[in-house]
Amino acid sequence: MPAAFPILDGHNDVLSRLLEAERANQRSIASTGEPSVNRTFFERSDQGHIDLPRAREGGFAGGLFSIYVSADPQAAPPAGPVLGETRGLKIKFPRPLELGYAQRVALAELGILHRLQRDSAGQVRVVRTIEELRQCVRDGVLAAVIHFEGAEPIDPGLDALEFFYAAGLRSLGPVWSRPNDFGEGVPYLFPHSPDTGPGLTDLGKELVRQCNRLGVVVDVSHINERGFGDIAALTDAPMVATPSNAHALSPSPRNLTDRQLDAIKESDGIVGVNFYLGFVRRDGGDDPATPIARIVEHFQYLSDRIGVEHVGFGADLDGARIPDEVQDVVGLPRVITALQAAGFDEPALRKLSHENWLRVLGATWKSA
Repeated sequence: MPAAFPILDGHNDVLSRLLEAERANQRSIASTGEPSVNRTFFERSDQGHIDLPRAREGGFAGGLFSIYVSADPQAAPPAGPVLGETRGLKIKFPRPLELGYAQRVALAELGILHRLQRDSAGQVRVVRTIEELRQCVRDGVLAAVIHFEGAEPIDPGLDALEFFYAAGLRSLGPVWSRPNDFGEGVPYLFPHSPDTGPGLTDLGKELVRQCNRLGVVVDVSHINERGFGDIAALTDAPMVATPSNAHALSPSPRNLTDRQLDAIKESDGIVGVNFYLGFVRRDGGDDPATPIARIVEHFQYLSDRIGVEHVGFGADLDGARIPDEVQDVVGLPRVITALQAAGFDEPALRKLSHENWLRVLGATWKSA
């Protein structure tokens, strides 16, 4: 049975974590004959943030499952200029990814997700339409929306966009925090504005147009300020920031300025609140003792600025360090309780937990 406030979430990275575990086990079996990582999606574990039993306990209805391609371990280290320093570390952009490598990793993560659906006995579903998503929420089936965190697996001719759409792709961020053929993401500097570089390339602009044509969500998280402006000028769909927070409260370039928030409101879009410590804290720190109250502050600020109708969850589970008070997906009801204590009533909590995501995804997918 679905929870009282089933939570649709804008971003998780469980697929890349499962791929890491799979490859670690392959290496371990080859060398020792035994697996080294005991993590599967269908058995409860204390590893990572999400598995199916914990998702059930936490009222996690599903959401956007990220296909994220990390740096090629065989590639040379970053060689570009130093962009600045954060906590004594010199920050450079990672090298752009090679297309073939990006596609191999994306296909491996997609394969994991489709196998999860196959082996779940109806408990997990890759959803392609808003009707399927609503049905999953009603029936308590875990809904997986395929999301690309960075468009590196897509070729310059955009042929792969059509292929991945047929495989279930319904949401896409043109960039991660590195340059690619489509634009440039923001570097992990702190404190800093998101005005860090050039806007979308011509190919990036064509990618936005084709996403609009297909009904694929265009995610503005990770994009720099000029790229954000290019998307705002081009898109005819609601603007979405799957895991981002308020720059006014935590001045990371990954967070959204008030002007950016206003543009998302004007488009009838949504911001998914990110639980990553470095994006919720005013000092950008990573103290795991950070209380849930810091997360609630972002929900409150965003709701006051752009309206509760334009805010949701984007917790970045399995992709970020989050407060110990949340711990994992089981802790999501504790966030709901904290929001309720902060004055959000039941209609507002329904909007934040799932109704706003249903509205925005439905508006985008129906426009195709």
